[in-house]
Amino acid sequence: MLMQKVVLASLACVVLNPAVMAADDKWAIDSAHSDAHFSVKHLMISNVQGDFGNIKGSANYDGEHFGKATVEATIPIGDINTREPKRDGHLKGPDFFDMEKYPTMTFKSKKITTESGDAFKMVGDLTLHGVTKEVVLTGKLSGKPIKDPFGKTRLGAEATGTINRKDFGLTWQKQLDNGGVMIGDDVAVTLDVELVKQAG
Repeated sequence: MLMQKVVLASLACVVLNPAVMAADDKWAIDSAHSDAHFSVKHLMISNVQGDFGNIKGSANYDGEHFGKATVEATIPIGDINTREPKRDGHLKGPDFFDMEKYPTMTFKSKKITTESGDAFKMVGDLTLHGVTKEVVLTGKLSGKPIKDPFGKTRLGAEATGTINRKDFGLTWQKQLDNGGVMIGDDVAVTLDVELVKQAG
C-alpha cells in the first residue's frame, strides 16, 4: 500500500573522539517525548502520514555552541504507525522496509551549521534498508536548555527534510489506469526530539 521513509531520524548521530568529549556534555534522547513523522503522496491526490516512535540515541553538546554538537539516533522499523494495521504490515514486509532483514534505521550527523537565531542545518548519513545516503535536515532549537521539575536539564529541537525512497531501494509501485502512480517517491520527514543531559 503506502510507502514512506523516514528518516530519521531522525535525526542523527555522530561519535567524537572520546578523549575530547567532556562527560557533562553528554545527552540522551528521551524516547517518551520524541517522534519521527513522515508524509507521502497516495494516488497523487492526498498525503498519508505516519510516525515512528521509540527513538533512541545520544548527543554531545556543551549547551551553548550547537554548531559543534554531534547527535546519533536509531529508530526501530517495527514501531511504524500509519493508523492502518494492514498497511503497517505491508510496509514492514519485503516490498518495503523488509524489517526482518533491516530492523532499524540510523542517522549519523557529519556537520551542523547554525543559522540565524536558533535555526540550524544538519548534514549526515541516513542508513535505511541497507543503504546509506547523505541527507540534509533544517531545524530549530527550542531555546536554551531548561530544568524540569525533577532537576534534570532538558533541550528540545525539531528538524525537517525530504528524502527520495527510491534512493534507499524502496521501489515498490503500482501504476494507475490514468497514468499516475499509487505512491509518491518523495517523503517529507519531521523530527521532534527532546534531550536529557546525562550525569557526568
